Amino acid sequence: MTDPTSNPLTARTIVAFLADIFERRGGEEYLGEPVTMAEHMLQGATLAENANLPEIIVVAALLHDIGHFTSEFGTFRMDDTEDRYHEEAGAQVLEAFFPILVTDCVRYHVAAKRYLCATRPDYFNRLSDASVHSLNLQGGPMSPQEVAEFEQNPNLEQIIQVRYLDDAGKHADMETPGFAHFAPMVQRVVDAHCSA
Repeated sequence: MTDPTSNPLTARTIVAFLADIFERRGGEEYLGEPVTMAEHMLQGATLAENANLPEIIVVAALLHDIGHFTSEFGTFRMDDTEDRYHEEAGAQVLEAFFPILVTDCVRYHVAAKRYLCATRPDYFNRLSDASVHSLNLQGGPMSPQEVAEFEQNPNLEQIIQVRYLDDAGKHADMETPGFAHFAPMVQRVVDAHCSA
């Protein structure tokens, strides 16, 4: 097991660290959905790959919920009464090794849900019961001022794209490859960023 407190992460060890998290924690329940945490993230990445989206979007979809595993506050439960800010926890783990496009997709995928609920009235009807519950904890639909501020993010289109992949990755019977399939892609994104 990779322990980031005793062995600082590097560009050469971050992918193994993430693989270890998927292995150890991936079987945990995902927010009351019919899939595990790993299945959810692997489905998002698989859908992105099958749609021939850029590798960076596949990687962002794969890692968007990593903060559920790495947050000291633990994972979301349906009886929660406060938000656990998994999106910020995940972005903080990744930001030293991944480009801002990836960390923005991680950091703002919750904000994207709030944004879409405010700007696309039919979007709310697509949300699962667990997503509606977490939306309420996360502040509900954005205000007009929040919408205007969010729209200033230069990565808005990709953040929204990953949000839709997040929503789509909740099928109990979907077959996906494991983390190892995506690991070389993750390493390429890390290498490109860290060598820039």
